[in-house]
Amino acid sequence: MEYSKDMKNRLRRLEGQIRGVLRMMEEEKDCKEIITQMSAVRTALDRATAYVVARNLESCLRNESENEEVREEIIEEAIKMLVKSR
Repeated sequence: MEYSKDMKNRLRRLEGQIRGVLRMMEEEKDCKEIITQMSAVRTALDRATAYVVARNLESCLRNESENEEVREEIIEEAIKMLVKSR
């Protein structure tokens, strides 16, 4: 699968958020603020994961649209990836 610029940018934003959390820890910010940011990171990662799985599923289904059995296998694999990511 080819990973788009958008997908990579999502992860770069996450990387920046993680650096921000580390900076907050180094600055000894309030625990509540840090936990709030960590929760935001987790949500962003969950969304990025779902986005990658969805794009992969879309791509696979477009390429295998003739074979119903293969489509079902692809869908099952995508569901397993999403469940595993949680």
